[in-house]
Amino acid sequence: MEKGIRVAVDAMGGDFAPGNEIEGAVLALNSNSSLKIVLVGNKSEIESKLRTFNNSYTNIEIVNSTEVITMSDSPTEAFKSKPDSSLNVSLELMKRNEVDAIVSAGNTGAVLTHSVLKLGRINGVGRPTIGSLFPTQRRMTMVFDVGASVDCKPVHLVEYAKMGSIFFEHVFKIPNPKIGLLNVGEEDSKGNDLTIETNGLLKSSGLNFIGNIEGRDVLKGDVDIIVCDGFVGNVILKFAEGVLDLLKAKFKEFASTSVLNKIRMGMAYGTLKNIMKDFDYQEYGGVPLLGVNGVVIIGHGKSSPLALKNMIIRAVNVVQNEVNLKIKNAFSLNKQNKENQ
Repeated sequence: MEKGIRVAVDAMGGDFAPGNEIEGAVLALNSNSSLKIVLVGNKSEIESKLRTFNNSYTNIEIVNSTEVITMSDSPTEAFKSKPDSSLNVSLELMKRNEVDAIVSAGNTGAVLTHSVLKLGRINGVGRPTIGSLFPTQRRMTMVFDVGASVDCKPVHLVEYAKMGSIFFEHVFKIPNPKIGLLNVGEEDSKGNDLTIETNGLLKSSGLNFIGNIEGRDVLKGDVDIIVCDGFVGNVILKFAEGVLDLLKAKFKEFASTSVLNKIRMGMAYGTLKNIMKDFDYQEYGGVPLLGVNGVVIIGHGKSSPLALKNMIIRAVNVVQNEVNLKIKNAFSLNKQNKENQ
């Protein structure tokens, strides 16, 4: 890791805050002690939890905040009524350039709303996007968008493809990633007005667009990036989480039917664990919010310490690879090209 990278952790965001957030920060520091962590939240509560760890971490700073945004809070109302929330204070640190990135497992809508209002969008970006990693038959695929905007225009889907391509190429080191448009058929003429027009725009975008893909193709791994509106993407994400829960339940049910089946499951445990690891959100941490003037990683509300650790590591990777700068440059160049036409 590059020395001096500073990550703010919204210590009061998430279902198990601040315990999981603090333990996740400690795990991240154990993996590389050059990292600087700023825990934002109730100072006395954070200090109390931090004392349960044996080691003394000089590269952890605590910034006090007096308010907490809950999962049930309205994002826009919380922005107005809770200016001293741990989320808002974390974003304020970034705005003042006192941290390089923030991670939060809090209210996703609030993280999105606060980030846009506090940091602003990158010039040329109409809609920020959230992308999520999916395991496939080959290598990981990212879906953009998975819930930042449930309604969008074709130009926004093209923006998702551009930002997603930059993220994927520079974080995962896969040049010229393949892009597919999620649709109800492979033919260019299939779909609704949104996907038909988007298909044409992506063809002329200069991106590595291979065409439409269907729902059955999501887990094949034929493309690196899948583009869709946030309504569809969020349904896919939640469905995938449900499939994982179903598989776990079925394995447990099978083992409970007989002693022999329990032995069979025990013998296959190591193999199944390795396979299921690819589906474990904890391994990937959080998802990037692309298109805002700052590095923001959003995590699941139930994020474990391991997930929080990997969120922090993901944030560091995004900072190191200057993803935001590359997005800014790409959109600036795109604007210049339009003006010259």
